[in-house]
Amino acid sequence: MAISGERKAPGRGRRAGRPSGDGNDLRARLLDAAIVRFVRTGIAATSLRAIAVEAGVTPAMLHYYFGDKARLIQTLVDERLLPALAALRTRLERAGDDPRALVEGFVRGIGEVVASHPWLPSLWVREVLCEGGALRELLFSQVIPLLPQMLARRFAAAQAEGRLNPGLDPRLLVVSLVGLTLFPAAGAPIWRRAFAAEDLAVDALTEHALALLRQGVAPSEPGEMV
Repeated sequence: MAISGERKAPGRGRRAGRPSGDGNDLRARLLDAAIVRFVRTGIAATSLRAIAVEAGVTPAMLHYYFGDKARLIQTLVDERLLPALAALRTRLERAGDDPRALVEGFVRGIGEVVASHPWLPSLWVREVLCEGGALRELLFSQVIPLLPQMLARRFAAAQAEGRLNPGLDPRLLVVSLVGLTLFPAAGAPIWRRAFAAEDLAVDALTEHALALLRQGVAPSEPGEMV
């Protein structure tokens, strides 16, 4: 594959599989192509050759940048998934221990992640929720300790201090937050078609989820509001 700006020495060819031109841009494009295929057909069913076809390169180019498929998947986690969630974690750390601020921080943070990484909800459903998903174990080893457990601990502490609805299970509150954010985003093609709702974007999902949650997390004392 010839890249703009490539020059060859007279009488000498380029080594097979070695990239030319702006390698960082090409590497990012290959990773984008992998995500497209993973979302479309699933990680297990996607070969390096299929990704190469999607990107318009040879399989040798993928091998040059990522080695094998396992390393490609880990690169996806390290360079796309974890950085996106790191931004969410930073937002939640700034929210402190106020359950209302934590709820709003999570919902708005997920909205930002989905807006900048629209592939994430579908990949999460396919490769984490579904049995046999390729990212499930990576989630437990690299993501679960960072976000859900931290949120559940803070919710439990707030509940013990009377600042969170006593009828809630702090762990299931985290599950509800995920269900009100990632699930609607993953199902967007279906509900937008069902309701002819192309005008309902990520911002509308965020505000809707917050409206549902504000009364639910409030303490039970009369007059208390989120």
